[in-house]
Amino acid sequence: MSTTAPGPVRRAGPADAAAIAVVHARSWQGAYRGLLPQKYLDGLDPADRTERWRRALERDDWPAAGTIVAVSDGQVGGFAHFGPARDTDAGGPRVGEINAIYVLPQAWGTGLDRSLMTAALSELAAGGYETAALWVLESNARARRFYARAGWTADGAAKQEDIGGSPVTEVRYRRPLP
Repeated sequence: MSTTAPGPVRRAGPADAAAIAVVHARSWQGAYRGLLPQKYLDGLDPADRTERWRRALERDDWPAAGTIVAVSDGQVGGFAHFGPARDTDAGGPRVGEINAIYVLPQAWGTGLDRSLMTAALSELAAGGYETAALWVLESNARARRFYARAGWTADGAAKQEDIGGSPVTEVRYRRPLP
């Protein structure tokens, strides 16, 4: 994928499952290097995620929940998955959540990430949500800077997870929707 200007963002469908799985695995391998066990990251295989993404894309429930992809040079370079907030303390049915937002490492900083975030927030607003939430690794300084530039702020919530056999802390961010 080149670093040309970002292309369109569109709704994803089951035919996008393999491309989304590649973005998912490769972005984790780039973004979480040094934050998660390297053996775990090295073992991520897009083929292991393709069927799960195909099933998820078949269940998308527009406009309340869905998956979008960002396209550059005719190829999927990033995706976002969103829906109602999963946390009971998130603030009720008017709070949506970006469950995943990932861009291939070679597309970081090209604007593809910002286009995807803008579109995901617009989709949440169109789904009737007033506020958006997301979770990010506390140790992921790059992502936290990206979210801060996009108007997100930490809301004080934190949780412990185990990813690849490593305990990690995630913090929740929020922002009002346009």
